[in-house]
Amino acid sequence: MGIVNVTPDSFSDGGRFLEPGRAIDHGRSLVEEGADILDVGGESTRPGASPVSLTEELDRVMPVVEALADRFPVPVSIDTSKPAVMEAAVACGAAMINDVNGLRAEGAMATAAASGALVCLMHMQGKPRTMQDDPRYKDVVSDICDFFRARLNECQAAGLGKERIVLDPGFGFGKTLDHNLELLRRLSELTDLGCPVLAGLSRKSMLGTLTGGRPAEQRVHASVAAALLAVAGGAAVVRVHDVAATVDALAVFNAVQYQNQ
Repeated sequence: MGIVNVTPDSFSDGGRFLEPGRAIDHGRSLVEEGADILDVGGESTRPGASPVSLTEELDRVMPVVEALADRFPVPVSIDTSKPAVMEAAVACGAAMINDVNGLRAEGAMATAAASGALVCLMHMQGKPRTMQDDPRYKDVVSDICDFFRARLNECQAAGLGKERIVLDPGFGFGKTLDHNLELLRRLSELTDLGCPVLAGLSRKSMLGTLTGGRPAEQRVHASVAAALLAVAGGAAVVRVHDVAATVDALAVFNAVQYQNQ
């Protein structure tokens, strides 16, 4: 999954693709590099981020979603928590809804269920503005699995079956470095829930910490290593900024992993 941030304030590439033409060109580049899905977002969810209005988010993402869905042979995902954005994006060709809030906003569950689109449910403790203040868990993996079990039951009741759902444990969303590392070590436990798992580790601050404080744009190698560890742990999708580097690494990984199958 290649990332197309149509925002001025995302932690890694905020502002670079705010203009629709640039975002569309970036999507084209990601497809050429080997992206299987394009994830378009118009509201930053980095720690401390402030929300944006519905009108502003629609203005940012709709031209990009429509163009990418029309021009390129890969599914487009809409990264949003707002039901109105979900509905509009799917109407313009988005095949997936990627909600960091796990469909907990009013109307989000019903909108997603009615859309017919695939849905990625993410776990987040707290809200983006405050989620990193003091995150705590009894057992981070068990707590997240319990959260997903409850959400899957609610989805089922709303007519959103497991066959349409992907689960994202939310690395860095209300989690300390130790929480993130434990989650990566035990990622395979989430696959027991019966849905594909998505891992989003690309360029995140945990990788900066582990590499001596490297800034986001210098975390490519660490991001690729994290993506490979996630896939080894059972992740079916990795959400990344650096598609070409990740595709190449996965080609080597898969050649070794599956040579006898």
